[in-house]
Amino acid sequence: MATPEFIRDLRNSIGRQLLWLPGVTAVVFDDEGRVLLGKRADTGGWSVIGGIPEPGEQPAETAVREVYEETAVRVVPEGVVLVEAMPPTRYPNGDICQFMDVTLRCRAIGGRARVNDDESLEVGWFAMDALPELDTYALTRIRRAVAAGPTWFHGMEEED
Repeated sequence: MATPEFIRDLRNSIGRQLLWLPGVTAVVFDDEGRVLLGKRADTGGWSVIGGIPEPGEQPAETAVREVYEETAVRVVPEGVVLVEAMPPTRYPNGDICQFMDVTLRCRAIGGRARVNDDESLEVGWFAMDALPELDTYALTRIRRAVAAGPTWFHGMEEED
């Protein structure tokens, strides 16, 4: 993921200490029910599409922008899938970030999936029964988007 300029500017002031940031994840489906995934350049693994909002940018705008920038696919956000504070992440350069992720279910409305920037090695549509190996983060978001239930909030699970 390319680091936005405003974060690089902040890092000049705060160094490597914990930075609390918003994050937006888009789980994109086409008319055939396939999910759009990108093979990340930074990890080499397949995942859902996401990124950091620019200052003042709404989460839905971020989803639309990030999906297009990374995959050349045009989308319409349809609903909030989940909201979750993620554990802190330490990057190889020593920076520490913690993200508040808002995941949106999106529907593809145009474009042709392709690598559209330097953040992805590959981009493709996958049937739900033919997903590549995915980490828990991506699988959780895809499963919750498919379930199409109410928005899920971490820590608010119903008790038996």
